[in-house]
Amino acid sequence: MASAAAEWEEAERKVLVARKAGFGLPTACPTCLPVLLYLRMSQVPFDVHVDSSFPDADHIPYVEFGECVAFNNEKGGVIEYLKEEKIVDLNSKNPSVSSSDVLSTRAMVLTWLSDALQYELWVVADGSIPHEIYFSDLPWPIGKILHWKKTRAVKQLLGITKLNATEKEDEIYQKANAAYDALSTRLGDQIFLFDNSPTDVDALFLGHALFVLNALPDTSVLRSCLQKHDNLVNFAEHLKVQLLEVDTSTTGLGSSTDPSSSSTPRKRASSGRGYKPKPRAKKERTEEQKTFRRRSKYFLVTQLVAVLVFLSLMGGVDSSELDDEDGVDYED
Repeated sequence: MASAAAEWEEAERKVLVARKAGFGLPTACPTCLPVLLYLRMSQVPFDVHVDSSFPDADHIPYVEFGECVAFNNEKGGVIEYLKEEKIVDLNSKNPSVSSSDVLSTRAMVLTWLSDALQYELWVVADGSIPHEIYFSDLPWPIGKILHWKKTRAVKQLLGITKLNATEKEDEIYQKANAAYDALSTRLGDQIFLFDNSPTDVDALFLGHALFVLNALPDTSVLRSCLQKHDNLVNFAEHLKVQLLEVDTSTTGLGSSTDPSSSSTPRKRASSGRGYKPKPRAKKERTEEQKTFRRRSKYFLVTQLVAVLVFLSLMGGVDSSELDDEDGVDYED
């Protein structure tokens, strides 16, 4: 069997499966956006396919190429997979950059800033932003239950209870401020964070910054923290123009296919250079693909059953009571 790197080179097209666009961004999902930006920085021709079938699934985003699929919830995520398999590795183009500096900066973005964004999105926000990103295609009751379920999960992840909510909020924003201070110092007046050449950290932070600046409301504390640093805001706005506000129909760098509720991208050729389709015999699906497609087929059914069971157990509970339940003490 060919290696993933060889499969990538032979693939006639690459497809990034992400959540739908919103807030002036090609994908409104804060997890999908850094992957799209990483591929754009790598100047890889690819298509973007919208998947709205799995509103709370953690395998999205994922990249399809040939017979291979790189899922978000496997091998450290899509970007890590592409690097480890020596498919697309921006960091390798910067041999003079200290790997320890890159690792520590990446860890700060993926912990302190990620936690702060999760907190604002699922705990502080009124629910309209997550609804637009994840649940707008679902019936209201199912979307409400999934939002409530995700809020509980985020509070558990961040260790938030009724007793420590205020202290945790202060801690979250203190760390976010410290991260922005460190990133602002690291960036200085450069174009990128490390030696004026992009790394995976640039893609990760750029995705975070663009989401904060474009999706979060003016009242957002996190947005205010970021806007204190003019060079970080300029970094995001400059690269947004360079990477997102381009004619993808001519470059092929992330051109979008029509949105579909199907989890299988349409087999349409990328408009990128050197990736024109050639007729070929249909390859037999692997066992992993068959298993994944069987699971995806029953995903919505199991979600519906879970909602029905929940409603039967919580009979008579209205939406205000669900909101009150968000503050439950998880240490009990």
